[in-house]
Amino acid sequence: MSGTLYLVATPIGNLGDFSPRAVETLRTVDFLAAEDTRVSLKLCNHFEIKKSLVSYHEHNHVTAGASILQRLLAGESCALVTDAGTPAISDPGEDLVRLCAEQQVPVVSIPGCCAGISALAVSGLPTGRFVFEGFLPVNRRNRRERLEALRREERTILFHEAPHKLLSTLEDLSAAFGPDRRIALCRELTKLHEEVRRTTLAEAAAFYRDNTPKGEFVLVVAGAEAELRAAVPLDEAVAQVHALKSQGMRLKDAVREVAELTGLSKNDLYAAALDAPVS
Repeated sequence: MSGTLYLVATPIGNLGDFSPRAVETLRTVDFLAAEDTRVSLKLCNHFEIKKSLVSYHEHNHVTAGASILQRLLAGESCALVTDAGTPAISDPGEDLVRLCAEQQVPVVSIPGCCAGISALAVSGLPTGRFVFEGFLPVNRRNRRERLEALRREERTILFHEAPHKLLSTLEDLSAAFGPDRRIALCRELTKLHEEVRRTTLAEAAAFYRDNTPKGEFVLVVAGAEAELRAAVPLDEAVAQVHALKSQGMRLKDAVREVAELTGLSKNDLYAAALDAPVS
C-alpha cells in the first residue's frame, strides 16, 4: 500500500500562522520534501520537529520527483513544503501532485497561508471573481503580450512580483490597462513591515520611480469595466483593417489603429485578419 503526500502550507512571514494540524503532520510523516532545506530546517527547529529533509525545487523537480514518488509507492509518507505559502500553487509541486495522481497515490492538502488570497482579501477590490496569474514572463516582450491578452479581463487579477522588477511591471500594466486602472500593492504580508497601497497604476509607477521597492509584492489589479468591451463585432473590425490595408497601410499598423478605435485585442484582431479572406 502506498504512502500519502501531504501538501503543507507554511507561513508567509509570521510563524504564528502555522496551524497545529500542520505541525502534527510534519511530526508524523516519514520525511519532508522542501523547496529550500535550509529554510524548512529553521521552521522545523522552531517547532521542535526532527525529520529528514530532501530537496525538491524548480531545478531538480524531475529527478527529485521520481525519487519521492518511489518512496511514496514503497509506503512512506511525505510532507511537501515550500519556503512560504501553499505547495503546488504557482510552484513545481504541481508536477509531483500529477505524478501521484497518475499512480493513485493519495494527496492530502493541509491548508494555511496563501499570499494571493490574503492580498485579495485586504485589497478593497472585488473578490467574488478573480484570476491568478502568478509571475509574469521575465522577457518584456512576452510580458507585454500576456498583459495585452488580459486587457479586457473583467475579473480582479492577481500577480506576484519581485521588488527589482516592480517598476517595469507597473509601467507595462499602465500601458496595457490604462493609467487609471485601480491596483492594490500588498507588500510583506503578515510581516513586521506589512503594507497595502491602494492607488492607480499611474500613481503606483510614479511612487516607485522615487521610492525603491522593498520586499515581495502581490499586485491586485481591478478588472476591466464592462463598458470597455468592444461595441464593434470582430468581423466588422476585420473589414476595417482590410480597408485600411487596401489604402496602402501595413497590416500591423492597420490592426493597431482599428484596435485602438474599437477596444478589441490587437492579438485577436491580427489573427482574425490573417484568417479572413480579402474581398
